Amino acid sequence: MKRLVIGSKNPKKKREILEILGGLPFDLVDLTQCKPVAEVVEDKDSFEENAAKKASQVAKELSEWVLGEDSGLCVDSLGGAPGIFSARFAGIQGDDEANNAKLVAALAGLPGEKRRAHYVCAAAIANPQGEIVATARGECYGEILPERKGSGGFGYDPYFYLPEYHKTFGELPPAIKQAISHRARALEKLFQPISPAGTKGNHPLHALIKS
Repeated sequence: MKRLVIGSKNPKKKREILEILGGLPFDLVDLTQCKPVAEVVEDKDSFEENAAKKASQVAKELSEWVLGEDSGLCVDSLGGAPGIFSARFAGIQGDDEANNAKLVAALAGLPGEKRRAHYVCAAAIANPQGEIVATARGECYGEILPERKGSGGFGYDPYFYLPEYHKTFGELPPAIKQAISHRARALEKLFQPISPAGTKGNHPLHALIKS
């Protein structure tokens, strides 16, 4: 079975991706299961550019197929912030508690219509030469609650409320979240040509299965 490297060391992100892509004909691993690579500096201006940089840089170093992904939260009343800086909104990479505290403080006192937000996920696949062969984007819309609800997910999930489900991402069962999330929508688009039986047509990802 062909190997696909998830360009991340985040165990929660890996678990979500595995749940979303379960059943596809390749072996998914993350960077903790590979030889050490240089840290990718996320210095681009968009989710798409950061995802492509991650995929390309890691693929060249490992000479393997790599899935690069960049995601974040965009709040309308904050001009789209935290956006590409979501993981380091409060200044320290990956500090969920500090990031959420800063977000809640920034929205303090605002009514529901001013709390609208959406998650974005951009994903890219690079071949072992570092060439980007496929990209996709997914979004999921909701609003930010003033207090956390639920303990599931990660990042801003306990504050991201979906009115149609009357729950936050932190409260939703994993199976439902994986069906509707921004990450699920991006990866579904990215891997749509692939089925457990192979690929449809002459899609660039055909090589991931057949090489």
